[in-house]
Amino acid sequence: MNRLPRAFILLCLVALALPFAAPLAAGSSPKRQAPAPQASPTPVRDEKLWRRALALQKRAIVVDGHNDIPTIMADEDYDIGVSSVGKYHTDIARLKQGGMTGEFFSIYVDRQYATPEWVAKNYTTQGGSARRALDLIDVSYRMIEKYPQDLMLATSTADIRRAKKEGKVGVLMGIEGGHAIENSLPALREFYRLGVRYMTLTHNNTNEWADACCDTARHGGLSDFGKEVVAEMNRLGMLVDVSHVSDETMSDVLDVSKAPVICSHSSARVFSNHKRNVPDELLKRIAQNGGVVMVNFYPAFLDEKVRVAGLERDERLKAQHAALREQFKDDPKRLDEESKKLDDANPIPNTTLSMLVDHIEHIAKVAGIDHVGLGSDFDGVPNLPEGIRDVSDLPNITYELLRRGHSDEEVLKILGGNFMRVFAEAERVAAVERRKISGEGSLRRLK
Repeated sequence: MNRLPRAFILLCLVALALPFAAPLAAGSSPKRQAPAPQASPTPVRDEKLWRRALALQKRAIVVDGHNDIPTIMADEDYDIGVSSVGKYHTDIARLKQGGMTGEFFSIYVDRQYATPEWVAKNYTTQGGSARRALDLIDVSYRMIEKYPQDLMLATSTADIRRAKKEGKVGVLMGIEGGHAIENSLPALREFYRLGVRYMTLTHNNTNEWADACCDTARHGGLSDFGKEVVAEMNRLGMLVDVSHVSDETMSDVLDVSKAPVICSHSSARVFSNHKRNVPDELLKRIAQNGGVVMVNFYPAFLDEKVRVAGLERDERLKAQHAALREQFKDDPKRLDEESKKLDDANPIPNTTLSMLVDHIEHIAKVAGIDHVGLGSDFDGVPNLPEGIRDVSDLPNITYELLRRGHSDEEVLKILGGNFMRVFAEAERVAAVERRKISGEGSLRRLK
């Protein structure tokens, strides 16, 4: 052994001894000191599993039951072909990055359009509920026309499969809020002819024929006219969406619908006791009906602690929100902006992608693996769970499902296969029912 290695070894030994000798020289105890606090380590992603998730995402028909981007396109003059990273959840590039095949654009009609006060004040310039729905349908068509290489109108299972084959995003449309038909079966039929393929029977407001989850009940569920609406939707092949309705309305729909129903964006009530979520007994009935529950990504619907924290914040800020409503009563856009600023300045806990997948697994356990899907509520909620920033992050759900041991076949069902089965069955029922006259010849009008 020559001198250089020997000297090098000696230096190393001294260096190793120094950390232990120093405390003793300073009069410290020889006991080992506790390490400084550190942040929890970020879970290491399994790269092999991640590649498998991306490959599965690419292969899958991915269908999302609810995206509120049409409201932003109409009200903000937003062009979906332009990047909006950090501002909105949706643009064409990120839809493709997320592997989206069929995206339901929500034709959301706020309850204000159905109030006599709104109509009396604004009808000449803005119309009522049906006009609002038509405006959102029109802006959806215009985006499809502007980007024909990326988007296509999809009104059937065949269209969704063609979008997949051509590498496009199939844009479907679903009305959110049954007041949009203005209590008219002819209006319902016209919306179907324009391409609408589901209707959420209510929003959070009870209308003239169906009770909502979050409003005063007036009908004990569905009225007789409401049952005719469901029958006509079955005849047309328009999916009956029971998100937002009361439990009694959901039960009535399941009693009378001849086709499978959907919850386009609802989660499981067992994890968050919100009226928007579906209790286990109705999850079981939806399975018996052959339907599908498409899980909503909103943290308050996913996690009870988030829901409760939100209620506590609302109570704490009640007076301030009331003052904002009074200050900006004639400027809804500014009211939304200022209300969001106030809430953002008073943050509440968030939840995680893991909790989102807990909902998927619970619904699969209670209703069956064939009865659960995805209904994000992108661009309709103020925030998303950790792990989901926007529509491009859908592969993270696929990865987590695979990490928990779900088979490729199960994941393909959750991502869109279950919805495709439901839609195909609604089309089959309509092929039989259309032999009848529209509305079975009914001229019923609300009295």
